[in-house]
Amino acid sequence: MEASSNERNSLGDREITRIRRKSISILAAGQILGGLGSGATLTLGSLLIVDISGLDELAGMAATMNTLGAAFMALPLAVLAQKFGRRISLSTGALIAASGVVIIISSAFLRYWPLLLLGMLVLGTGSAMNLQSRFAATDLSTKATRGRDLSVVVWSTTVGAVIGPNLFEPGEELARFISLPPFTGGFLIAMCAQLIGVFVYWLGLRPDPLQVAQHQAAVKADNTQLRRRGWSILKNTPIARRAVLTVALTHLYMVSLMSMTPIHMQHQGASLTLIGITISIHVAGMYALSPVFGWLTDKAGPRTIIFAGQALLITASVLVWSNGQSHTVTTLALLSLGLGWSAATVAGATMITGAVGIAERPQLQGTSDLCMNLAGVVGGLCAGPILGAVGFQGLAVVLLICAMVMIVVNLKSNSSNIVHG
Repeated sequence: MEASSNERNSLGDREITRIRRKSISILAAGQILGGLGSGATLTLGSLLIVDISGLDELAGMAATMNTLGAAFMALPLAVLAQKFGRRISLSTGALIAASGVVIIISSAFLRYWPLLLLGMLVLGTGSAMNLQSRFAATDLSTKATRGRDLSVVVWSTTVGAVIGPNLFEPGEELARFISLPPFTGGFLIAMCAQLIGVFVYWLGLRPDPLQVAQHQAAVKADNTQLRRRGWSILKNTPIARRAVLTVALTHLYMVSLMSMTPIHMQHQGASLTLIGITISIHVAGMYALSPVFGWLTDKAGPRTIIFAGQALLITASVLVWSNGQSHTVTTLALLSLGLGWSAATVAGATMITGAVGIAERPQLQGTSDLCMNLAGVVGGLCAGPILGAVGFQGLAVVLLICAMVMIVVNLKSNSSNIVHG
């Protein structure tokens, strides 16, 4: 049975630390399960929509709808967390994502691709849930551990992201065995992972870390505390504005350059194997060193690590501009791109968490996730036309504008990195 409000208010540091560590372990486990789903389904979504529709030009719509779904669900899940805690919010998100898989498999049976797009939109809830998980890891963190706690949950995504794409063949064997349409077995595995995630969050997040934090701060999630919405917080809190802008532009930068890399390498004669290795190295850069960037954020402050992240993003563009025809240089650029994304997003998310008190964090965090996902959509949609107009090297140079904006915005700040404990 969960602790009462009075008991929570009187919790000592040792008990808070125990709950924090347990919550991070549960969140990491859920993140691995979520990573299995996203890693297996994004590629399969493109293949399935082409198989159903017969139109190659629709291939990118699967990922776009998934990202839009994540953007649309970021704020509703944040409101759920604010009112009822992380346990309800995350388990509900996993359940909705699983229902998206049901829609997708139904679309394959019906051979109706608009239904598939709806399913990918609903499945995007899983991505929104995964993004919220990294913030949930900081609910009971102190200034000294906030970056590390967040980054551990981000790092756990690596496991699912690496294993997920390798479930394609086992998924197809499973689909054939139970007479499912082609390209749906991986989705079935993803649905099972999400359903397991429902129970992991529901049973594991007891007591709920956000509710414990709210009670420790004598905060009640009533209508009074919900009066300042995410957009209002951004309007009135400069540090929150800078942090959200940094996370969004960093994501736009990464998505734009990464999404065009396979096309560029293919035009340069690279094999599919080499393209796959390059993207795998990029993904490793995004997640594998996140605990290091989290530790550095706690030690040096978020703003310092944001600058380091921008330096890595600029390095990626310079490498592409200097010798983008070289497969080796392109791979090094994608590694630098992944590392820069990791540094800037871990530090930016840490700054977001510290920008306001516990009563307003879920709203601000949800708004940040909304902006981040929408920026990814914009980056993915704009990168293609820019590539066609000025080439891959030109795209890399154009993206330097984003880095310059982030550097200037954060240089103008003369306030502390974190304003709330």
